[in-house]
Amino acid sequence: MKKFLLFVLLSFAITAVAYSQGKVAVYSVAFYNLENLFDTIDQPDVLDEEFTPSGSYRWGALKYRNKINNLAYVLSKLGTDKFCPQGPAVIGVSELENRGVLEDLIAADALAGRNYGIVHFDSPDRRGVDVALLYDKNQFVVDTAISVRLHLKCAPDVLTRDQLLVSGRLAGERVHFIVNHWPSRWGGEEASSPRREEAAALSRHLADSVLAADPNSKVIIMGDLNDDPYNKSVSEVIGAVKTQDEVKPGGYFNAMWELYDRGIGTLAYNGTWNLFDQMLLSANLIGKDRSSLKYFKTEIFNKDFLCQKTGKYKGYPLRTHAQGRYLNGYSDHFPVIIYLAKRVSE
Repeated sequence: MKKFLLFVLLSFAITAVAYSQGKVAVYSVAFYNLENLFDTIDQPDVLDEEFTPSGSYRWGALKYRNKINNLAYVLSKLGTDKFCPQGPAVIGVSELENRGVLEDLIAADALAGRNYGIVHFDSPDRRGVDVALLYDKNQFVVDTAISVRLHLKCAPDVLTRDQLLVSGRLAGERVHFIVNHWPSRWGGEEASSPRREEAAALSRHLADSVLAADPNSKVIIMGDLNDDPYNKSVSEVIGAVKTQDEVKPGGYFNAMWELYDRGIGTLAYNGTWNLFDQMLLSANLIGKDRSSLKYFKTEIFNKDFLCQKTGKYKGYPLRTHAQGRYLNGYSDHFPVIIYLAKRVSE
């Protein structure tokens, strides 16, 4: 009973802060690495053989349907228990094979009642995995979308994911979303860092370019960056800072860094938590004046049902496969959410 009363009091306190300037509308923006959302069909030009009925994962119709339903259930729950019962306005996603799997995802029972659209382009990644944006047509209106190729000067033969730039209107304001899945740490963190630094430079260039064209517009860089907030790619190349007080005009705020410092992550390896899944916000999203869209709150969506319950990896994200076993889970990453607030007329 005491725990329940404490929860109620905390919930009331959060709501009171949110509405301290009068009635506000709250919008959520999410990102989720879907971990190997492949269909069951062998595509001749990509390395997807593992995810076929005859492949090492014995990836048939039943496992595929379970994966779709599991992920759709997660997406349907994002942010709905707090400020956004309607669900996220946009959801950036990574590690998906093609548009077809996204169409199956938004048609699943858990999401069929939502009005989600899809922005997707094929990337040249050797495994055939891409990034994409799902958007609630009732909350976000897409104006333009482009896919930008990442050519790695430090590794010309490495084919990786494109960066997706989607521009549109949220709460009547121009907002740009840059969805990423930066090159992995294959070969070692230090040796592979230049690849992510180049990816960061491209993201920063895209963000700076749209802001130069329209300084009143706002930018959110999101994705699985395969680096933590303090790493060079994020903290130096993009220059995303830890606290809101540090943000300078034209700069970027890392909405995840303070959580990382508290030991909270989105994926774990060898007993260590990383926070690769990040949201970087342009400076004009920071501030207490809610007459326009402003950053309000961050959440790592690490609910109990998404976690392994027992054993060596208790508390880790519950994956679809682990150590050769089929677990019928979700992903090796937790989703992340930010909340934006804007004052509305009474």
